[in-house]
Amino acid sequence: MKLNPGLLALSVGAFGIGVTEFAPMGLLPVIASDLGVPIPTAGLLISAYALGVMIGAPLMTLTTGRVPRRTLLIALAAIFTLGNLMAAMSGSYGMLLGARVLTSFNHGAFFGVGSVVAASLVPPQ
Repeated sequence: MKLNPGLLALSVGAFGIGVTEFAPMGLLPVIASDLGVPIPTAGLLISAYALGVMIGAPLMTLTTGRVPRRTLLIALAAIFTLGNLMAAMSGSYGMLLGARVLTSFNHGAFFGVGSVVAASLVPPQ
């Protein structure tokens, strides 16, 4: 079976987005301690991401409908990367929260557009 680079890129992107969404759940005590906030407050980082996905997915999909799919996927990956760089460099709870929300906006749109692109990259059978 021949490796399809497009499918591999989409898979890596989906994996990265999934890890970004769920990894902080297991790190809440560490994050809370590092930022000097209670664990329930740190837990809002998870809720804010989910809220960003819920709001961002339809907005991003509606506002980017005319952008070519390849360009859109690259732009969504850039937003994802920028948000994660901001999260990595954040020194405060507010900056981390903002970075998580920024990163979450592309989540649903990436999976939606990525699914359509992935389906077009494989043979019908």
